Amino acid sequence: MTAKKLKPPKVDRSSIVVKSSPIHGKGVFVAKPIKKGQAIIEYKGERISWKLAEKRHPHDPKDPNHTFYFSLEDGRVIDAKYGGNAARWINHSCKPICETREDSFDGEPRVFIYAKRALKVGEELFYDYSLDIEGKITKQMKKDYECRCGVKKCRGTMLATKDKSK
Repeated sequence: MTAKKLKPPKVDRSSIVVKSSPIHGKGVFVAKPIKKGQAIIEYKGERISWKLAEKRHPHDPKDPNHTFYFSLEDGRVIDAKYGGNAARWINHSCKPICETREDSFDGEPRVFIYAKRALKVGEELFYDYSLDIEGKITKQMKKDYECRCGVKKCRGTMLATKDKSK
């Protein structure tokens, strides 16, 4: 028996729209109802090494902690500033309604954003960035990567923390 080849999920780009976000800058909003578990959009962009990503950093010297990087399990990064799509505008939340999943299709890792629950028209999409920083997380780092989601149990930072309740 041969292994079934994994196919990328189908996405309906008309189910979302990019517009100004009350949380931060631009955001991605539901334009048509989205079912729980549905693939919403692929996170696209140029695949580069972390070494090149560090050379490119910051994308905007006036806002040095704002990038469009998405880490891949193979050690590379997707830089959505180059060849990216609307997925780069999905904001962070400590209580996300979406999740990201990396799967391999034809030997190439790809990242898709999925609905964690049924989503209604007008809702803003969020996933938990859980940014990994090497070394000890300082108060300044937490401030630099401050979370603005405003949910009841907001941990105050977009950084991944050992204790998610903080």
